[in-house]
Amino acid sequence: MGHSTLTTHDHKKLKNLLKKNIHKAKMVRASILNDALTSLRNAEKDGRRQVLIRPASKTITKFLEVMQKHGYIGEFEEIDDHRSGKIVVELTGRINKCGVISPRYDVTVPEIEKWVTNLLPSRQFGYVVLTTSKGIMDHEEARQKHTGGKVLGFFY
Repeated sequence: MGHSTLTTHDHKKLKNLLKKNIHKAKMVRASILNDALTSLRNAEKDGRRQVLIRPASKTITKFLEVMQKHGYIGEFEEIDDHRSGKIVVELTGRINKCGVISPRYDVTVPEIEKWVTNLLPSRQFGYVVLTTSKGIMDHEEARQKHTGGKVLGFFY
């Protein structure tokens, strides 16, 4: 079989068709926690004092509580918009990096240290966030409560 060559006219039509379809393409949400942390990181990088996170979720709220407990973010407020909810977060300029770990690997208490070493720049600062049977908490609290779980993410 021979291949056909496109005329200039065909090429323009194809280009316009592609352009139209690209605008219709929507981002597929792999993880709303990842989207939330990306919003935080970008707002922090831009030097903004606050950021709007949407949609809201229990997991995001609990993750933010851990960040707040350690002073990485200020106050935050959940807003019920009669949809999926929003969260307004006050930024303090302390976040250098935060991210999600996917897939959510199982972690036993003795393995926590390995994750801390691999994810954080130094032992002095930053936290690995775990989801455990006792709730969402940082690695220090998990070690203290002698509970393992799954790695959600980190921040420093």
